[in-house]
Amino acid sequence: MSAAPGPSADHDADHDEDTARLADLGYASHYKRDMSLWANFSLGFTYLSPVVGVYALFGFSLAAGGPPMIWSLVVAGLGQLLVALVFGEIVSQYPVSGGVYPWARRLWGRRWAWLSGWIYLVALLVTIASVSYGAGPYAASLLGIEPSADHTIACALVILAVATAINLSGTRNLARAAIIGFAAELVGALAVGIWLLATERHHGAAALFDGFSTGGGGGYAGAFLAASLIGIFQYYGFEACGDVAEEVRDPGRRIPKAMRMTIYVGGGAALFVTFALVSAVADVGAVISGRDADPVTTVLTAAFGPVAVKVILGIVLISFVSCAMSLQAAASRLAYAYARDEMIAGSRALARFSAARRVPPYALLLAALVPAAVVLGSKLSADALTKIISFASLGIYLGFQMVVLAALRARLKGWRPAGRFTLGRWGLPVNVAALLYGVAAMVTMSWPRSPGRPWYDDYIVPLSGAVVIGLGLVYMAATRHYGRGDAPAGDAIPGAAPAGAAAPPPGPRTTA
Repeated sequence: MSAAPGPSADHDADHDEDTARLADLGYASHYKRDMSLWANFSLGFTYLSPVVGVYALFGFSLAAGGPPMIWSLVVAGLGQLLVALVFGEIVSQYPVSGGVYPWARRLWGRRWAWLSGWIYLVALLVTIASVSYGAGPYAASLLGIEPSADHTIACALVILAVATAINLSGTRNLARAAIIGFAAELVGALAVGIWLLATERHHGAAALFDGFSTGGGGGYAGAFLAASLIGIFQYYGFEACGDVAEEVRDPGRRIPKAMRMTIYVGGGAALFVTFALVSAVADVGAVISGRDADPVTTVLTAAFGPVAVKVILGIVLISFVSCAMSLQAAASRLAYAYARDEMIAGSRALARFSAARRVPPYALLLAALVPAAVVLGSKLSADALTKIISFASLGIYLGFQMVVLAALRARLKGWRPAGRFTLGRWGLPVNVAALLYGVAAMVTMSWPRSPGRPWYDDYIVPLSGAVVIGLGLVYMAATRHYGRGDAPAGDAIPGAAPAGAAAPPPGPRTTA
C-alpha cells in the first residue's frame, strides 16, 4: 500500500501549479514563495497600519469635524472594500508581481499601464518619505528630546535604513517582520484602547453624533468632508498583498482573501482606536480651538504617565517601521515589474535580482534613496515637503481608480474574471460602485478648504497631481519606454490581440 501524500507533496504540487500558471502569463520568476496567507495579510495590515493612520490624522480630523469624523472610517472602509473586491478578481487571474502596473497592462494596454504605474510609484515613494518623517515627533517624545527638524530628519533616515535592511534580507525575513509588526501593532492598539475606555473615558457614544459646532453657520457637511481625510488616508495597503504575488503560495486564492482580511481587521482596529481616543479627550473644545494641537500625546500621557507612555511610543515606532517596510516592498516590486518589461530608464539595473536573497536589490535601493532625498529636502523647506506629500494619498487613489476603470472597460468589452476568486454576477455593480466611491474620495481630497490662503496652496492637491501626471506624459512622449519589451498587454478582453505578443507567443520572461 502506498503512503498518502503528505504536506510536502501538497506544497510541491502547489508550487508546480503556481509556476505553470505564471509561465502561462509569460513570466518565469526568481522570487521564492516564502509568504503564507498570514504573512501576506500581515504585509497588507502593516502597510494600512491603523496606528500610523489614526495617530497621524486624529488631531486634524477631530479639530475639523469633531467626534463624528469617526464615521468617515466606516464610509471609506466600505468604499475601499469594493475596490479590494475588484482587485481580488484581477490578482486571482493575473498573480504577477507589481500590482497596479501589470493589472492595468493586461486589462487595457501598455500606455495606460505605464501611466498607472508611474502615478502609483511616485505616490508610494512619497508615502514612504511621509511615513518615515511622521515618526519623528514620536521618536523625540520617546527619547525625551525636542522634536526639531534635524531630529525628525535623523529619525526618518534611521527608519528608512532599518526598513531597507529588513527588505534586503529576503522574503522570509520580510514575512517574519510583517507578522511581528502586525502582532505588536494589533496588541498595542487593543491594549491602549481597552485601557483608555476603562480609565479615561470622558465621553460616551452620544459624542459621536455631536459636532461641537465645527460646522459653523454653513452646516456640518463641509466640516465632515474636511475631517474625512482620516478615513480616506486609512484604507490603502491591501493592494500590497498583490504586489508580492510571485512570493505567495496559491496566490489566486490566498491574496484576495488577505486583501479582504486587511480591510476587516485593519478597519476594525482603526475604528476601535479612534473611538477610544475620542472618548478619552477631556476637552474637545481645546482641540477644535487649537489650544491642544496634539491630543494623542495629551491623552496617552494622562492615561499612562511619563514612564508607561514610552512603552506605547515604542509600539508606535514599531508600527511606523513596519509601515515603511511594507511600503518599500510594494514600491520595489512595482519598480522591478517595470524594469522586467523594459518599461523604465535603468531597467537593466532595476531588473537585477539577488540569487542569494531572492529580492531585487537595486529596486529596493530606489525605494530607499528617493524617499531619503525627499526627507532631506525638508531641510531646505518644510513647506516644500508638505507640498510634495500632499500628492501621496491622491496619487495612490488615482492609481487604484485607473485599474478599477480599466477593469470596468474590460468587463464592458467582454472580460469575465477567470481566477479562483470571482464576484460572479455581482462583478459589474461592485466595479461601478468602486469607481464612483474612488472618484468621490479624490474630489474630497482635492476640494479647496482654505479660501484665505494663496490659490496655489488651496489647490495644492490637484496641482501636485497634475504635475506628476504631466511629467509622466512628457516622459512617455520623450522616451517611449512603454513600447519596449514583448510582454503581453490588453489580453484580458476576449478576441483582442495581445499587444507585444509575437508569433509564436513569447515564452516565460526572466531576468538574471
